[in-house]
Amino acid sequence: MTTAPLDVVGIGNAIVDVISQSDDAFLAAQAMDKGAMMLIDEPRAEAIYGAMGPGIEASGGSAGNTIAGLASLGGKAGYIGKVRDDVLGKVFRHDITATGVTFPTPAATSGPATARCLILVTPDAQRTMNTFLGACVNLGPDDVDADFVASAQVTYLEGYLYDPPLAQEAFRKAAEIAHGAGRKVALSLSDSFCVHRHRQAFLDFIEGHVDVLFANEAELTALFETEDFDQAVSQIRRLTELAAVTRGARGSVVVTRDQIVEVPAAAVTRVVDTTGAGDLYAAGFLYGLTRNLPLAECGRIGSIAAAEIISHYGARPETPLAALIQA
Repeated sequence: MTTAPLDVVGIGNAIVDVISQSDDAFLAAQAMDKGAMMLIDEPRAEAIYGAMGPGIEASGGSAGNTIAGLASLGGKAGYIGKVRDDVLGKVFRHDITATGVTFPTPAATSGPATARCLILVTPDAQRTMNTFLGACVNLGPDDVDADFVASAQVTYLEGYLYDPPLAQEAFRKAAEIAHGAGRKVALSLSDSFCVHRHRQAFLDFIEGHVDVLFANEAELTALFETEDFDQAVSQIRRLTELAAVTRGARGSVVVTRDQIVEVPAAAVTRVVDTTGAGDLYAAGFLYGLTRNLPLAECGRIGSIAAAEIISHYGARPETPLAALIQA
């Protein structure tokens, strides 16, 4: 990796999370697929919010979580995402900039409200997410600042953002700018349902634009329409130069065209909420990668960051990650 003013610039859905404890009966009553992320409209968001129990509000969004995690590790990070000039938009901007992240994207002065994700956490620590994208759907190529993207070693793209057509244009523009500046492009697949919606488009984008892919086992196997993990690993090696695939308690597998590195999961005393586990793994991995650390060490740092995040509610670190990776 070459040096740059920033380690990573993330592009994603700027979302405020509302996290509440729930049970399987509530999910069934609300016709939710356990463990999935569903896109909802504003009336549905209001209905779920009215029915769910007391919640914790915290700035989130997959790429936002990754970028905040990178900052907690001591990395230099930036973020591109769309919020509205409303209360939740101000909350999001305050939270992410307070971590030390540069967030230059101006707030929209018209259109939908700032996005929110209603997250139901069941006793088994699984999270079921219902997302109203709001202002996020209007993020487009005009929001991609060329100098800002070119200032980072890695541009990190959030798969969740791929739904709106404007965002797809933003992805392509950002990837072209990054590669034009001699930088790397990373993509997170985000969710297996997201993969099913955009499978062929993701495959084409990965082959043409992505240097580093992040996925969990379910997302990777969905991408290649197979239940055979080894087969999926074999196929991803032909599409991109580096992939990091998380497997829950079994740790992760880091794959290049020349090698496969298995990384154990970090120890965690109690799993409280798996929200953000993949996001923080990516944060740790990118922290190591932008410092030219060995792939096994990149995975180790990712595992430590993920272990911290699943030990409490919310997808932003409660303990400075820089201290944990030195322990």
